[in-house]
Amino acid sequence: MTDPVKVVWEYLSSLPGLPSGCVTGDLVGREAGQATVYLNESGGFRLVRDRMDRVDVEYDVYAEDRAEAKRLALLVRQALLEELPGREAGGALVLDVAEISRPRYYPDSVSREHMYGGEVTLFLTYTNRN
Repeated sequence: MTDPVKVVWEYLSSLPGLPSGCVTGDLVGREAGQATVYLNESGGFRLVRDRMDRVDVEYDVYAEDRAEAKRLALLVRQALLEELPGREAGGALVLDVAEISRPRYYPDSVSREHMYGGEVTLFLTYTNRN
């Protein structure tokens, strides 16, 4: 079974509007102020036995400038909701994407960076059964 974060990471990493290398599932080695789209699986469940999963994925978008963090978060939101459904990425076919929460401003209390976080649900069927 494919890691759902890998599905979203592979898709978002291919987008020309995001800074190269900014999409990650891990914040290790990240420098404060560096534009980052951090992905984290937040839940989900099996919908159809051995056929389809519902997976919830949070995305946190960090940037040194608040306007840039918001712009990137809205770009991620649009890509996930409007462009990802029907595409294959990371060993899965994304059947649909629904929004749980739109990007909301959550400044990081430690680094004091600007961050917008949102969450989506992906409906997946796996093309690679490994």
